[in-house]
Amino acid sequence: MARELKEVQGIIFKRQKYKEADLLAKIMTKQDGIITLIVKGALRPKSQLSAATLNFSMGTYVIYTSGHGLSNLRTYKEVKQFDGLYRDLTKNAYTSFIFDLIDHAFVEYQPLGKYCDLAVFALKKIDAGVDNEMITQIVQMKMLSAFGVEPELRHCVICGKERGVFDYSIKLGGIVCSDHFAKVNSRLHLTPKQTAVLRTIGLLPIERLGNIELNSETKKATRKAIDRIYRETIDLNLKTKKFLDEIKLFLSV
Repeated sequence: MARELKEVQGIIFKRQKYKEADLLAKIMTKQDGIITLIVKGALRPKSQLSAATLNFSMGTYVIYTSGHGLSNLRTYKEVKQFDGLYRDLTKNAYTSFIFDLIDHAFVEYQPLGKYCDLAVFALKKIDAGVDNEMITQIVQMKMLSAFGVEPELRHCVICGKERGVFDYSIKLGGIVCSDHFAKVNSRLHLTPKQTAVLRTIGLLPIERLGNIELNSETKKATRKAIDRIYRETIDLNLKTKKFLDEIKLFLSV
């Protein structure tokens, strides 16, 4: 495919030094997927491209691309910075993990669709000061489908019951009702409320998710459950997750 100039709208979420004065920057876009850009001269003093490609910058970028491999950033338009993320290490760590998680679910140039909307939702909510932990858990539950392991949250995986008391089974891939608790050895032994939280954040569209206020005990339990689901179903070892866990341990979040 011939290279062409193209405008893309997206969010810069990762950058690193490339050659003496250049950068490699990853941008997440809805229609064109995740693209790695060469940003020439970005490390030189007074470079305007450097400021426009800071992590979590969102805007319109003009790139020179063939639709595969490395693309080149030519210029940009209407770039917005999320200053709250720069001033707060914890917010930055949560957001970095979220974008890293989405990055690992797709190959470059694969359209992201609703998962790009999910990234924008998380970025704006965390920047605005909404509960970092709950936003991250929402993203993690909704990203399971992108990794090909979408859980059954609508009804019991055994009998199909939609109402009642439920627990979660990683082995069975979803919720099980209390009628089968005695026979399901693989369930997580969550409380009904904890299971309800997983169902809510996994099923409800993001535009219908308001501010979910939970006590610290419930959040820790659902975080532990989600981490276990990922650990036992998806082979991921993200540095951003390790760093985030270290911050949580330090802050006792």
